[in-house]
Order: sequence, then C-alpha cells, then structure tokens
Amino acid sequence: MTDVNKFKGIFPALLTPFNEKDEINEKALEKLIEYNIQKGVTGFYVGGSTAEAFLLSDEERLQVYRLVKEIVGKRCTLIAHIGCISTGQTIMFGECVQSLGYDAVSAVAPFYYKFTFDEIKKHYFDVVEHIDLPMLIYNFPAFSGVNLTTENLKLFLNDERFIGVKHTSNDYFGLEQFKTAFPHKVFYNGFDEMFLAGLSMGADGGIGSTYNFMAEKFIKMQQLFNEEKHSEAFEIQQIANKIIAALIKVGVFQGEKAVLNMLGFDFGDVRAPFEKISKENYDYIEKTVIPLL
Repeated sequence: MTDVNKFKGIFPALLTPFNEKDEINEKALEKLIEYNIQKGVTGFYVGGSTAEAFLLSDEERLQVYRLVKEIVGKRCTLIAHIGCISTGQTIMFGECVQSLGYDAVSAVAPFYYKFTFDEIKKHYFDVVEHIDLPMLIYNFPAFSGVNLTTENLKLFLNDERFIGVKHTSNDYFGLEQFKTAFPHKVFYNGFDEMFLAGLSMGADGGIGSTYNFMAEKFIKMQQLFNEEKHSEAFEIQQIANKIIAALIKVGVFQGEKAVLNMLGFDFGDVRAPFEKISKENYDYIEKTVIPLL
C-alpha cells in the first residue's frame, strides 16, 4: 500500500514560464522550483490547469515533466497531472512520468463531450491498469463540467490504486464526507481562497496556484491550524485573500505571472488565447499585491 504521509502538505501547482519566442523558459522554471523547495513545500503538482496544460503541445507537456524531475530529483514529492480528454493520451503521459520516477499521477475527468459516468469510470480504470503509480482524482466541476459525487468517488477510493482526491470545489460537505468515509486517503483543498475551510473539513493539505509565490503563507496556516491557533491562521488567510481578490480582478493567470515577473522570475506572458495583462493592471498588481507578500 502507498504511504500517503509524503503526500500531505503544500504543493504549488507549477505555472509554465514562456520566453519572448513563446517557448518554455527552463531556467525560470528551475529558479522557481528551487525558491519553493527552500520555503519547505512538500512537493509540486506538475502539468495541471495552472500550467496552462491544455494550451501546451504534447511535446511541451513531456518537456515540463522531464525538466521538473531533473531539477527536483528525489528532494520532494512529485505529482504529475496527466489528464486529457483521450484515454490513450492520458496513458501515454502516465507511462512517461512513471519512467521518470514520479510519485503519483493525477487526472481531471474527461470533459467537453459530456461523457457518462460509466465512461468516465472506465477511463480512470483503464489508466490505472496501464500505469503502476497511485492515482489522485482531480475533482474540478466548475471547469471540467463533471461533478463527482461522494457515491461516485467511493467506486474509485475503494480501490487501493486511487490514493485520494484533489478537491477543487466549494462543496465542503462533500469533502468532509469523503474524508470521513476514507480517513486513510489523502484529500487536497483546491481553492486557495478557501484553504482554511478545506482544512476544517478534513483536507490533508492543498494544491494551489498562488503557492508559486506565497507558499510560506499556506505552510504557516496549516501549522497554525494543527496547533489549534485558528484566529492566527485566519489572519493569514485574510491577507492571502486580499492578494487573490486582486488577481481575480486582472485575470488569475495573468496576475500570477505578473507577480512572478516582479519578483525576478522572468515568467513571460500567458499563452493565447489568454489576453496579456495591460499596463494598468500590471501597475495595479504591483501596488496591491507586492506589499502583501
């Protein structure tokens, strides 16, 4: 059985840096990874929504998986998001990260075509039949259009190959039901702005995009929560939420990359069709967010 303890804690969902030629900026990604390892993150979630994964070619996704593993080695836990609409593509990415030595895989449910639950279930089980790595279900109903209920998830979590759920949803009743039913599985909070809410309902940690540049806030919040210093933890959540509110105003990905650029990471711009951040919004982020970091 998989030891889930190494999966508990704070995992930045890595963004993807692009240079002026719209190519992956490997040096910038390495710098960010080292920055977060020094902060004490548990590991990294690689190739997820935050990475603009569905705007990357297959070759670029493979490039990111290889690069992150080369940089990290065995210093922390690596979870590769391998989700695609196609089962075959998902397996292909999974076989790659398995060969690289990742610790686990994760996959959003197949989307767009409004697959039946039986089709989604078969997809996941086909993937784990081909890959000898633990699977983390990525439950993101707002974006995937697939809402995995407690009863649905039980069909996966009863199988030891499924180690838990990345729960990017504000259904915290559901999160509590999952954790109560499967106390030995690992559950991640997915919405950064509700991190404390997730912890209060049983989350073992979080996977988030703003962790790229303020992981220490979430590490401290979890520490304080575990020490039952809830009011102190809430004060940090309030600061984080001021930052998140500013990011939402300008576009989350655009704002996050602007923050990283201001901090000296050379992350470039978002990839089209995302709209690049305006000068006005860049200045707003510099004035509003940077003083709170």
